[in-house]
Amino acid sequence: MDIFQAIIIAIIEGLTEYLPISSTAHMGFTAALMGMEETEFLKMFQVSIQFGAILSIVVLYWRKFFDFSNFNFYLKLGFAVIPALGLGYLLDDKIEAVLGNQIAISTVLVLGGVVLLFVDKWFKNPKINDEKEITFKKAIIIGFWQCLAMMPGTSRSAASIIGGMTQGLSRKAAAEFSFFLAVPTMLAVTVYSVFVKTWGKGTELEQKGYEMILASNETIITFIIGNVVAFVVALIAVKTFINVLTKYGFKFWGWYRIVIGILLLVYFNFYK
Repeated sequence: MDIFQAIIIAIIEGLTEYLPISSTAHMGFTAALMGMEETEFLKMFQVSIQFGAILSIVVLYWRKFFDFSNFNFYLKLGFAVIPALGLGYLLDDKIEAVLGNQIAISTVLVLGGVVLLFVDKWFKNPKINDEKEITFKKAIIIGFWQCLAMMPGTSRSAASIIGGMTQGLSRKAAAEFSFFLAVPTMLAVTVYSVFVKTWGKGTELEQKGYEMILASNETIITFIIGNVVAFVVALIAVKTFINVLTKYGFKFWGWYRIVIGILLLVYFNFYK
């Protein structure tokens, strides 16, 4: 992976991480369409640049994240992230095995798009418009909904936003809580992938993520640039998404997923 490819992947991450269209799917498709070899470094890079996207949320909502008087906010996120941490650790190998299956991911992209076409009709009368109104029980339930995104192509954002709407949250409140929940979730995933997980297990190339990053000046620069680009692009994408979602709902994103998913199914079935 060269610097140009890393920048393209990071742009895709920043654009799609907080949209209900699956950043994992889009990064995987982009890498495949660019003819990139599916190396362990590429897999790790796609996970680790989420750190840049995390920082964008902390910066945009810095008053919320640094309001230490609102201890319940941190507790809610702590309880809500537990399901994903537990199941993610247990299913890590199975999740990684699916990452290279573009047909399966494209199919999930289409099915998820069909669901999004009807979400606005299913949840018409929200009762909660602010994070402070979310109970611990509701936060944990949203955390379990987030776990649906362990199937690549589902979208963590879509799963947690829909989970929030099932609990009576408005579209905007559900989206913002999804953003907040992404911070501990993705931070844990990034730390695990860089410092804990052994990539290439069972091969001669067994390495920790940080060992791959520090292997050369080129990989260090690639890692830094990837996170910076993901951060900047995510800053723009989050604000745009909130405005579009509040005004138009999910239908646009549903049709987007369906069209892209079908095109990718055709490509990977007949031309790849």
